[in-house]
Amino acid sequence: MKWLLPEFIQDMLPDEAWRIEAMRRDVLELMRRSGYQLVSPPLIEYADSLLINDSADMDLRTFKLVDQLSGRTLALRADITPQVARIDAHLLNRQGVARLCYAGNVVHTQPSGLMRTREPLQVGAELYGHGGIESDLEIQSLMLRSLALLGIGQVHLDLGHVGVFHALLEGTGAAAELEHALFVALQQKDVPTLAALAQSLPVETRAAVLALPHLYGSVEVIARARAQLPRLPAVTAALDDLQRAADNLNGKVDSIGIDLAELRGYHYHSGMVFAAYHAGSHDAIAVGGRYDELGKVFGRARAATGFSMDLRQLHGLLSKQPLTRAIHAPYRQDPALDAAIEALRGQGEIVVVDLLGDAALHAELNCDRELIQQDGKWVVVEMKN
Repeated sequence: MKWLLPEFIQDMLPDEAWRIEAMRRDVLELMRRSGYQLVSPPLIEYADSLLINDSADMDLRTFKLVDQLSGRTLALRADITPQVARIDAHLLNRQGVARLCYAGNVVHTQPSGLMRTREPLQVGAELYGHGGIESDLEIQSLMLRSLALLGIGQVHLDLGHVGVFHALLEGTGAAAELEHALFVALQQKDVPTLAALAQSLPVETRAAVLALPHLYGSVEVIARARAQLPRLPAVTAALDDLQRAADNLNGKVDSIGIDLAELRGYHYHSGMVFAAYHAGSHDAIAVGGRYDELGKVFGRARAATGFSMDLRQLHGLLSKQPLTRAIHAPYRQDPALDAAIEALRGQGEIVVVDLLGDAALHAELNCDRELIQQDGKWVVVEMKN
C-alpha cells in the first residue's frame, strides 16, 4: 500500500500545517526582536560533523548513508544545535556575544518519547561568547516567553547542573568507561547499579555520587545538597547558579524542581541544564543548557548556552482551531471581479475562486461569505447554506 508512511512519520494536514507555520513565525519573530539572528543549516552533512563527542545516543538516533560524490558517510541531522555551533565557530567567527536562532526539521531513527514523531520541527536559540549566569537566565527567559507566546501555560521547570557530577569525579582517575556507566545509572536513578559502579571511587566521592539520585525535589534541594556534598569550589559555584536561576524564575513558571541526577545530554552539556514540562505531555516540551566545549571540535571552543523545542509536539498541547473561513468568488473573466478579489486579499482576507462552480462542493472550499454582483458592483455577503 503505497499511501502508508513509516511508523512515527506523519503527514501534516492543512489545519495543523498552517497553525504550526504560524507558531514558527511567531517564535522566530520573538527571537528576532530579542536580538537573535536566523541561520539555516543544511538537513544533511558529513556524519563526523554531526556525531560529536562520540555520543552513543546521538549515533543511534542518526540516519546515515553514503555520499555518491565523495564516498564519505553522510548523516541526516538529528539535532540542529551542533550545526549552529559549527556556524558560530567556523563561519561567523565573531569575537563578542553572538545570538543565533533557527527552525527546521530533524530526523530520528527512533522516536524520542511516547507518541513523538521521528521528524520533529525543531526551533531554538543559542547564545555564544558569554560564560556567566546572565546568559543562562536570558536563554531560560526566552524559552519561557516562547512557550507563553504559543499559549502553553502551567509549565514546570526542572533545573540540574552537569558541573556537580564533573566536579565530584575530577581528580579521581575514573576511566571514561566508568564515568559513562555512572552517568547512565544516574540518569535512570538505578541506585543498586550506581552503588556497585561507585565501589572503586574514593570514599567521599562515592558517598557524594550515591547522594545525587536522592537530591531532587523542590528548590530546598539546593540547601540539602550544600549540606551533603563536598565543599568543592566547582560544586559550590554550581549550586549558587542553581539558586540564582531558581530565584530568577520564581513567579515565571508554575513550579520549579531541582534534580542533581539530571545529566541531560552529558556528552553535550557542560553546566546548567533545564527542561520544561507540561501535564499534557509525557516528555519534556523544551530543553536546554550550557555546552561550552561543543565548538572545540570545530576548532574554536566558545562559551555557549541555548534551548530547543519541537513545534509539532507543542501543537498537540493546544486546543483545536478550525481553519480561517474564506470568501467564495465565482470564476469569471471580469476585470472588476479581479480587482475586488485582489483588494480583499490585500486586506488579509482569503478569497477562493471556484473553478468548478458546483454548489454541492462548496463546503470543501471552507467559505462562509461570497462575492456577488449587486448594482454593477462586486460586494461580500454572507454565504447561504
